[in-house]
Amino acid sequence: MPSFQLSRRAWLQSAAATTAGALLVSSRALAEEKTAVVDIGTRRELFVDDLLIGQLQGVVQKLHEPQRLRTPSSRPSGHYATVLKDGDKYRMYYRGDKVPGLHWRDDGWGEYHANEITKYAESKDGFHWTQPDLGLYDIKGVPAGNTVLSDAFLVTHNFSPFIDDNPAAPADQRYKALGGGRYPEANWGVWKMPNERAELRKKYGPGGLYAWGSPDGLHWKKLREAAVIPEDAGNFDSQNVAFWSAAEGQYVSYFRWSGNGQRSIRRATSPDFLHWSDPVDMRANEPGEHLYTSGTHPYFRAPHIYIALPTRFQTRRNAITDVAFMTTRPGSDHYDRTFKEAFIRPGLGPGGWGNRSNYIAWHVVPTSDTEMSMYMYGGAQYVLRYDGFISIHAGFEQGEFLTKPLKFDGDKLEVNYSTSAAGGIHVEIQDLQGQPIPGFALADSDLLYGDAISHHVAWQGKTDVRRLAGRPVRLRFVMNEADLYSLRFQ
Repeated sequence: MPSFQLSRRAWLQSAAATTAGALLVSSRALAEEKTAVVDIGTRRELFVDDLLIGQLQGVVQKLHEPQRLRTPSSRPSGHYATVLKDGDKYRMYYRGDKVPGLHWRDDGWGEYHANEITKYAESKDGFHWTQPDLGLYDIKGVPAGNTVLSDAFLVTHNFSPFIDDNPAAPADQRYKALGGGRYPEANWGVWKMPNERAELRKKYGPGGLYAWGSPDGLHWKKLREAAVIPEDAGNFDSQNVAFWSAAEGQYVSYFRWSGNGQRSIRRATSPDFLHWSDPVDMRANEPGEHLYTSGTHPYFRAPHIYIALPTRFQTRRNAITDVAFMTTRPGSDHYDRTFKEAFIRPGLGPGGWGNRSNYIAWHVVPTSDTEMSMYMYGGAQYVLRYDGFISIHAGFEQGEFLTKPLKFDGDKLEVNYSTSAAGGIHVEIQDLQGQPIPGFALADSDLLYGDAISHHVAWQGKTDVRRLAGRPVRLRFVMNEADLYSLRFQ
């Protein structure tokens, strides 16, 4: 009989019967895991990697598909865009041109890059955008005065600002950015004249990533004349990003590299944004796979989890692209890819199937109390519920999810979940021997059904779990027609 047709008593009896099955491991195996207790404190944890995944029986991890919104004509479009949620304002930075339509193949590599500028737009709601006349640059042929950076050779190709949350950051550097590139090798066939490469180096200086700062996100100055990450450390013809990591207590950068014939990603760190460590190659690529960007940044609801929305580049299919989903943790040298397939496909219509057409702007940002947005090059906007990248998913039949052993602080268990009208979730807290802790057994659990970004789990109407704080436990979720997106203890 389908689980939604069962009475509460029969439903719980069915769940209890599963305990004797394959899901729950033996007491001996549980005891062996005592040394592998995950201390989550009060952190919100998503199910984007295997940190908390113990055992799954009749449930799976599910990658959710972002929903595309109808795009207003006011939304600007430009390569290697950045979107920041800054108080009650959204800021967008994107690449533009002094003279539209130049291309390095026809107009020369140097002229093409000297033509690039960084433009700016802002929004009150993350949906409707304006391009303010800032009056910072008077560029012939560029009617809109929304340019925030010009005449910064290679830097404006991929200028990527962020809000510096470092409490020690000076007021005139509340915003920081990296930008820069690398000169192609002399034999790459992009040069119009024999000495063009040397002449450009003499005129503009060496390549690499340069550090910039700003008090207001509009007026920018170079923080050091020399590149802070040298030219030979990466390839950089991509969006190279950096941010202050509260989890690591330092600045972190992820930038483009070509390793083993693949477009790939490197990581470096810095205590002050000026002096950077030797880069570390990040393990992310599948064999033969090219990742053109990384889009790596701390997730705004769980900054100890870095999410990444890389552009996957298909060299043998006319350079078409799509977007993948990855995560990494502070200090890690690899990305977790629970799902290796596309997160966002090129979609219907020709617009997404052109050469290098699909790049997500750097930063997933909240655009309501329940919804977050991602912005595609070309203007498209995609939305998901908070924490909605990957869930623990139960279908029509009842299934179970058992976490790894964990410790927590706080006195309430908060979950982000969704069910169908017929679905539901019960929660049990167990000891390390797999036994229900009195008062927190499945039979005590109040049924969760509905849809909530934040809901406190209750047992016989009581939510207080403080007597279990600091004690190794496991969480058992028995569920059908439901998705569990995240959990934390408050």
